[in-house]
Amino acid sequence: MDFALFRDILKTRRSIREFTEEPVSIADIEDLIDCARYAPSDTNSQTWEFIVVMNADKIKQIEDFTWESLHETAARAADQGLEREAKLLVKSFGPYATAFSGAPALIVCLSTPYTSKFRERIFDPIAFVASEVWEEEGLKSSCLAAQNLMLAAHAKGLATCPMTGPVLLAEEKLREFLDIPADRGVNMVIALGHPAISPKPVPRKEVTDILRIVD
Repeated sequence: MDFALFRDILKTRRSIREFTEEPVSIADIEDLIDCARYAPSDTNSQTWEFIVVMNADKIKQIEDFTWESLHETAARAADQGLEREAKLLVKSFGPYATAFSGAPALIVCLSTPYTSKFRERIFDPIAFVASEVWEEEGLKSSCLAAQNLMLAAHAKGLATCPMTGPVLLAEEKLREFLDIPADRGVNMVIALGHPAISPKPVPRKEVTDILRIVD
C-alpha cells in the first residue's frame, strides 16, 4: 500500500454541505457500505446497520421535523429567560443541524446490540459491566464503520458530512419516520453526494500537542 496516497486521502477529506444535483448511484452506495463493513469491531460483533434515504421529499421531511424540534427547544430556552442562547441556537446551530437538506442521499448510521460468546459465557454471568456499557460498545464500532464509509466516499470523488443534529434534536421523530427498531441506537446521519464546493484545508493540532509516548 502506498502510504503517501493513503495519507492524502485522509488529509483532503472535508465535510461538505453543498452538493450538486447529480444523483448517487446504488452501486456507489453498495461500494461504500462494503467498505464500512470491514471496520474493526469489538470481538468482531459488527454492530452496525445503515439506512439510506434517496427520496428528496423524505429528506426534506427529515429536515422539516429537525427544524421543528430545534424551534421547540429554542422556545423552551426562551421561556426560561435564555432568549440570547435561544436565538444563537437557531441561527448558529440550525444550519449545521440541517446541512443534509441539499444532499441526494442521507445515510442514517445505526448501532446494533453487542452480542458475542464472551458476553454470553463470561461477561453477563459475572455482571462484568452495566448493560448500558454494551450499548456504548456497539456505538463505538458503528463510528469506526462510519469513518470507513466517509473515507471510501472521498476516494470515489463523492462528498460526505457527518451530523448528529437530527439525532440530538429529533431522534424519536426520526425513529418513527424510518421505522427504526427500539433496540437500534441512532448514531449519526451522513449527507452524501457530489461536491459543489472545494473547501480549503482547516488547521489541525500539532502531533506534539496530542501525543504522549510512554516508554
